[in-house]
Amino acid sequence: MNAAAPAAPPRHRGRRFVLSCIGVGLAAGLLSGLFGVGGGTVIVPMLVLLLGFDQRLAAGTSLAAIVPTASVGVISYAVHGSVAWIPALILAAGAVIGAQIGAWLLARIPQNALRWGFVGFLAVVIIMLFVVVPSRDAVLELTVASGIGLAALGLFTGVMAGLLGVGGGVIVVPALIFLFGTSDLIAKGTSLLMMIPTAVSGTIGNVKRQNVDLFAAALVGVAACTTTALGAWIATLLSPLVANILFAVFLTFIAVQMAIRAVRARRAR
Repeated sequence: MNAAAPAAPPRHRGRRFVLSCIGVGLAAGLLSGLFGVGGGTVIVPMLVLLLGFDQRLAAGTSLAAIVPTASVGVISYAVHGSVAWIPALILAAGAVIGAQIGAWLLARIPQNALRWGFVGFLAVVIIMLFVVVPSRDAVLELTVASGIGLAALGLFTGVMAGLLGVGGGVIVVPALIFLFGTSDLIAKGTSLLMMIPTAVSGTIGNVKRQNVDLFAAALVGVAACTTTALGAWIATLLSPLVANILFAVFLTFIAVQMAIRAVRARRAR
């Protein structure tokens, strides 16, 4: 069937292709470092709009580009002591398992219902960002209860990633702040570390399915690495309240994107 066939990468790889990939990478890296997200919410739509990638190839290429981007982000946050290493590994383990469950559920749950549900979830998070302002001194204490909670959060994040293709940072960062009382910087650094094994695992599978444009991923990833540290540095300069406001604007953009997809899918029926 055509749905199982590997996606063909764009044929034209001239100057415009290279410059577009670099531009996408620069923007994605800055947002990745600033908000603790993978940058896929920027990379995927830009590859589709600017370079004519289909959705599957754009998602696979984005995931591969996230590996070096998140790695630089982790180093940047670790310099400031803002990475919870063991909790991140617990989150990653849950996310890897959850992604497989999400992929299995993908054909069994109406996508539009999921999209609107996620838009509702983001709306609640956006409101909470103005209600709960994290303390910069708050840490992520690892106990039996919090360990179980982190595993459950990782599992949920992985399921949503498998179902909707959303990056883990959009869920993990606010959840660590609201549910675990973590500072915004530790939430972002931990989120980026969690993404690395998840992205590596997904990229290996995508390469086997020929669902990654490795040349584009390298251009985007290398370009993103040059601005990720800048984004992380800016995050340390912002007050928690200002950081929350900017993150709320970012989440609003994602929620609008998701709502537009839901409306278009309904009209296409």
